[in-house]
Amino acid sequence: MAELTIRQRTATAQYFTEDLGNGVGLDMVLVPGDTFLMGSPENEPQRSDSEGPQHEVTVSTFLMGRYTVTQAQWRAVAAMTQVKIELKSDPANFKGDNRPVERVSWYEAEEFCERLAVHTRRPYRLPSEAQWEYACRAGTQTPFYFGQTLTDEVANYRATSTYKNGPKGKFLEETVDVTHFGLANAYGLCDMHGNVDEWCADHWHGSYDKAPTDGSPWLSQDSEASRVLRGGSWISSPWVCRSASRVYGLPGYRDSYIGFRVSCEPPGL
Repeated sequence: MAELTIRQRTATAQYFTEDLGNGVGLDMVLVPGDTFLMGSPENEPQRSDSEGPQHEVTVSTFLMGRYTVTQAQWRAVAAMTQVKIELKSDPANFKGDNRPVERVSWYEAEEFCERLAVHTRRPYRLPSEAQWEYACRAGTQTPFYFGQTLTDEVANYRATSTYKNGPKGKFLEETVDVTHFGLANAYGLCDMHGNVDEWCADHWHGSYDKAPTDGSPWLSQDSEASRVLRGGSWISSPWVCRSASRVYGLPGYRDSYIGFRVSCEPPGL
């Protein structure tokens, strides 16, 4: 395993780049642990009952992909030794090396993480739902980490629809490069709202009643049950892109609005 050196990207964000070969890298950002309030308040517009009850969750420090996995990164890992299942090298509908990979099932996203873990000898996995929301919020309690509303200047979504008093914008009807907006939240993470929905490790539960409070994935006895998706996508109305919004899909489901990003436990923790 190559020595992992975490570098400073900005005044607050620390990161390292995983070398996937052939000039392809995967930026991983250090997300500092803390306690946060997960879910949405009952007065948040267009919230769902599945976003409650709000509850405190303590998340340990972890590493998370700065962006959703791109098509170039996917191809690099798909060429690595198979662990459980085969991976198509080019599954995406909207082509582009720097666009997010999509049309990827939960099982295939898991295979990506397992191949990457074998290759790097680091514990790559899909983030838990708690890790995802904590990382997305980056210390905020507003519907979006940008604030109270969303615009097409900061995210790729169905901007012909509005949230609260937000302005109408363009509906691009496709993904964009993960670097398209050039914006990051306080933890240094990009594209957490819109572009593609992101698979999480957790099974779907209809509320947070009896949910874990330690940031771990919430799993059921049925391994084939639906899994959580977070973040909204290019086809989503803005309320679906909120930090607390949560939807689900069967683990074998694929579509052009579904991708993922990876997480990893830092060395020495």
